[in-house]
Amino acid sequence: MNLDSTIWQVIEEWTANFSGLMWGTPLVVLLVGGGLYFTLYSRFIPFRYFGHAFQILRGKYDDINDPGQISHFQALSSALASTVGMGNIGGVALAIHTGGPGALFWMWISAIVGMATKYFTCTLSIMYRGKDDQGEIQGGPMYVVEQGLGSKFRPLAILFSVAGLVGCLVLFQANQLSQIVRDLIYSPNQYFVGNQMVGDLTTGIVVAIIVSLVIFGGIRRIGLVASRMVPFMVAIYILAAILILFRHLSEIPFVFITIVQDAFTGDAVLGGSLGSIIIIGIKRAAFSNEAGIGTESMAHGAAKTKEPVREGLVAMVGPFIDTIIVCSITGFVILLSGVNSSDVNGVTLTAMAFEHELGIMGQLLLVVAAISFSLSTMFGYSYYGRKCTSYLFGAKWKSVYNGFYVGSIILASIISIDIAINIIDAMFALMAIPTMVSTLLLSRKVMDETQRYFSKDTL
Repeated sequence: MNLDSTIWQVIEEWTANFSGLMWGTPLVVLLVGGGLYFTLYSRFIPFRYFGHAFQILRGKYDDINDPGQISHFQALSSALASTVGMGNIGGVALAIHTGGPGALFWMWISAIVGMATKYFTCTLSIMYRGKDDQGEIQGGPMYVVEQGLGSKFRPLAILFSVAGLVGCLVLFQANQLSQIVRDLIYSPNQYFVGNQMVGDLTTGIVVAIIVSLVIFGGIRRIGLVASRMVPFMVAIYILAAILILFRHLSEIPFVFITIVQDAFTGDAVLGGSLGSIIIIGIKRAAFSNEAGIGTESMAHGAAKTKEPVREGLVAMVGPFIDTIIVCSITGFVILLSGVNSSDVNGVTLTAMAFEHELGIMGQLLLVVAAISFSLSTMFGYSYYGRKCTSYLFGAKWKSVYNGFYVGSIILASIISIDIAINIIDAMFALMAIPTMVSTLLLSRKVMDETQRYFSKDTL
């Protein structure tokens, strides 16, 4: 497909303008300022009980009779299946490409305050669970708004759900998976030279079929697959990356200093200012760990528990694993490899870094990780979109959304990366508004519940 045609240029320009409008200073203040407020207002209590979160994850407090659908570990795995994805491979590369090394620093800041944000949002997702029209327990920002704030705030719940219908499509993940397959398989094949659309469509159709086999089984199947897939894929990726880091141990302090210095003095490719670097870092962190966006609340809201604080603590582990560990490793690998980020973008840049450092083995490991990361994200996001659909139109429309979702995977495989990321960025911004506003308004309720839980003698 000729993406230089007029129609695609218009779509690309429109989506870029809309995304830029949504990701202005007010939203950045809402996300980062809100996260900082939650951190200070909680008096760092969630951080002080980080070890307790892992006890919960190990199943120490699991009770099959508790309300909900999946275990704490499966809830975190389902959330990580969505967040530990192409945002960690292609998203970090995109941040460095557009914002320079300093963008990684602002990803860290966003993740640290995002841990507190996730604690608050996911505690609320259990406190204010609702039921769909079939009587099944559901959680998420739309139910938090409706149950916690009342009917007069319902427009916020509707805004979140409408944005979620599009924001939970995996346009970026499918696009980047298609890109890496194109780079490593189709491009060297003479048949596909000049027939890029044929190759991309083939990838999109195959991936759509695989995703269909899992997502039509609902959250229980997604949780089961994710709980087995996520630890494996993270281990494979981190192992390969650590091999590269060990080869450059003496250079790591210098790269770290470069990241910090560039965070305050560097120029972003897009915008050329400190403000644009901060926005790029926060956007990519939000895309990576979803703190404050609201999607994470939908996964954690399905956990089997009577204690909201427990799920809040479990959710807090997400940004730490996703951004502080996995995204940082990707960023360091790219910067240590010395590959030129001005020539390529997205997953191709990360692939070049791995190939440069580990040769064909590094390339193969990245392909395995990229496929696993992309598929796991596609499994998790389908659940989010189904919940938004159910809230707006009723549970019977979930299967219709699944068809729409699968079809979007095929479409995403042939559009440009800019269109894909701009659409999702804009929808994430719209989802963040009701999520953060409702959480700020109900923060006192979270602290009351926190004090009640940690005053017990059974911990």
